[in-house]
Amino acid sequence: MQSSHADPSVPAAPPSYMGGQHGGGGAGGAIVRRELRDAALCVLGVAVLGVLFGLLWVWLAPKVPLFTDGKAVYLKDPEGEEAMGADGTFALLGLAFGALTGVLVYFLRRHGGVGIVVGLAVGGLLGSLLAWRTGVLLGPETDVVRAAKEAGRNATFDAPLKLQAKGVLLAWPFAAAALHLLFTAIFLPTDLPAERQSAVVQAPPEWNENTER
Repeated sequence: MQSSHADPSVPAAPPSYMGGQHGGGGAGGAIVRRELRDAALCVLGVAVLGVLFGLLWVWLAPKVPLFTDGKAVYLKDPEGEEAMGADGTFALLGLAFGALTGVLVYFLRRHGGVGIVVGLAVGGLLGSLLAWRTGVLLGPETDVVRAAKEAGRNATFDAPLKLQAKGVLLAWPFAAAALHLLFTAIFLPTDLPAERQSAVVQAPPEWNENTER
């Protein structure tokens, strides 16, 4: 008849440590919830700045003058670069807002995390879209025929604000995420949150002692 007692010379198998000492839904679940919360707050906080972005775009973007003789509408300065200037202004504002939000979010959430970076990227893209539509809505009349009739014969009026190079919409999210990651890499905090420390899988001391024997 075999003895039910385990051989003391053979180390016992280590207990399962999934997500810390409190089971699989403990520290790991808390980290996931926090990342989702940070991402949602970051998206909302960053995206609403798109309204201010749009107002600045309307104010700073060069106006494209149009001329009407009562029958047709022409560019007053066919060789002018005002149309491209609107795209350039949007890109520069996007980079500025990206740098501002990326650094600001870093100092507000120094622990970083995937949720923060994703929130900055998504929030920056939504903010750019909101700025674009705000600028078009609050800028010059989008109906050129109506604007020409209101201006009268042999008159000059401003063309509607347009964004021709849609790629500039990515300036804000790219700058925000890149600068945040750069600051996180340079000024990496030495103290991690308690739940992250508890999520590190470590063998218990008694297991280490048995394996050494």
